[in-house]
Amino acid sequence: MTSHPADAHADSHNAPGTSLSPSLWVRLAERAVLAPGVIALSACSDLGIHDTQSLLLPAFTRSEIVGFVAGLGTTFAALPDLLAMLKRRSSAGMNPRMAAIMCVFQFAWIWYGLLIGSRPVILWNIVAVVINALSVGAYVYFARREHHQAPGASSR
Repeated sequence: MTSHPADAHADSHNAPGTSLSPSLWVRLAERAVLAPGVIALSACSDLGIHDTQSLLLPAFTRSEIVGFVAGLGTTFAALPDLLAMLKRRSSAGMNPRMAAIMCVFQFAWIWYGLLIGSRPVILWNIVAVVINALSVGAYVYFARREHHQAPGASSR
């Protein structure tokens, strides 16, 4: 058994053959509690959470309900930036690269959702693609308009 540096320091105060250090007792107690727990849990695979039908919406499983709720929050996280940009009618404060990168990778999430057959993954990422595409489109529109209205901009 390898010794911990704190044990070496604590053991330096104890003469050989005397009681164990407090930190060693703690480690032994942790292992004495952890080992039987791991053994007991490994034998209880039937006690896990099973993905049953939702009581509220029987056509969906519980994991799909959780997926829809979780997707709601993450999908609409980009919406406040889009709404603020539309309200101020300016591209100021918007990072189009982030929205474009998110949009590209959300296509990968849609593909993944199709592969695993997950309705929440597919649905929320389609909505997120639309939101991020609108954000990039609004940025391009307002940035061009601001460029043409800037003093000294060449007229075409």
